[in-house]
Amino acid sequence: MQDDDDSNATRDTLKSPDTAAAHRQKGHGLISSSVVGSANRGRVLQALFDLGPTSRAELARHANVNRSTITGILQPLVDQGILVEGDPLPSNEGGGKPARPLWFAPDAKPICGVLLMHDSVRAALVSLDGRIEAEACIPFESLDAPQVELTGVILKCVQQVLRQARREPLGIGIAVGGMVDTEDGSIVGNAMTPHLKGLPISAELQHRLGLATFVDHHPRALVVGDRWFGPGRGRNNFAVLYITEGIGCALFLDGHLFRGPRGAGGELGHTCVQIDGALCRCGQRGCLETIASLGWLRNEARSMGLAGHREMNFKVLVERAVSGSSDATVLLKKYARNLAHGIANLQQVVAPNVFIVHGDVAAGGHQMLDAIAEEVDQLLPWHPGRNIELILGDPGYMAGLRGAAGLVLSEMLHFSP
Repeated sequence: MQDDDDSNATRDTLKSPDTAAAHRQKGHGLISSSVVGSANRGRVLQALFDLGPTSRAELARHANVNRSTITGILQPLVDQGILVEGDPLPSNEGGGKPARPLWFAPDAKPICGVLLMHDSVRAALVSLDGRIEAEACIPFESLDAPQVELTGVILKCVQQVLRQARREPLGIGIAVGGMVDTEDGSIVGNAMTPHLKGLPISAELQHRLGLATFVDHHPRALVVGDRWFGPGRGRNNFAVLYITEGIGCALFLDGHLFRGPRGAGGELGHTCVQIDGALCRCGQRGCLETIASLGWLRNEARSMGLAGHREMNFKVLVERAVSGSSDATVLLKKYARNLAHGIANLQQVVAPNVFIVHGDVAAGGHQMLDAIAEEVDQLLPWHPGRNIELILGDPGYMAGLRGAAGLVLSEMLHFSP
């Protein structure tokens, strides 16, 4: 289904971040033709991301739409310089006009992805196929700095990157290492940088820079980035875990990103796994974060008398275990068991089956992943629909920057609900 509004939907969506949010809030009434057109465009472009450079005919088959719909969806994007046709493919024996694969134009407008963590801000120009074209990073000099000072650092970092752009970016996506309100684009809280609380980061950057700006929780941005550019490509169900000093989680279920009301979902690190356990920085006791974070690992290494416990991390732990340290082997198994309880609980409730692991724990490599997978397998009862897969994600920050950029793509193409 297609109408005249469809060719303008991308541009109209980017004019106001409220547009896509309004679509998400509508739970009743007729679906407008422009929304149907946006949904069709999202399906087709998601197919393009999944398949790589692909002809119009193949995209029509894959997205299960007719050729006229494909033309109506893709031609405006070609005219806008977002997509470009490649060289003709070899013709088949039946002759006919050779197909020309479509892909994202190398000189298309980039996206500005911003990664706002408790101690620093990173920004990057990200191409539509996920390449990092430029980046900048500025640490916060003081985590106790007033909000106006922290806002100035964020703005300065983003401006450094924007000055390197050859074309005005499509928009700005911000992945925040803390709870956010996805309805008004503000930061709800960050325990390690308390003065960021209440910052209307989306409205602030949009006002200062004049670019459509979207914000979400960092793990949810990782889901979007993994679905567009990474190991979530082509999957309808998976979970992302981000493990450092804290534990973040996000879910992609039945082809949709799960946010919860105003972005309240995904706090796996603050689910209780130990009644009356250790006090968590959130104020509650027995949270998963108290037994499966990097901080727990270092505290446990200290109590075991392991050398270098202050600098202990998952990579070092695995290296020591592999080299034959019995203490490191015991600690690795204990950590894997602790984290496995959180994964098993999540699997029992929503059964994503696939878990992509990002953050410091990913630096432990496949040995760490195998240890966790073994413990998860022992905790879960057999079920014919259970087929658990743990996938190694990014131990650094690149996936976060791509995910932040993916937030703009998601809103632009109505990829997520």
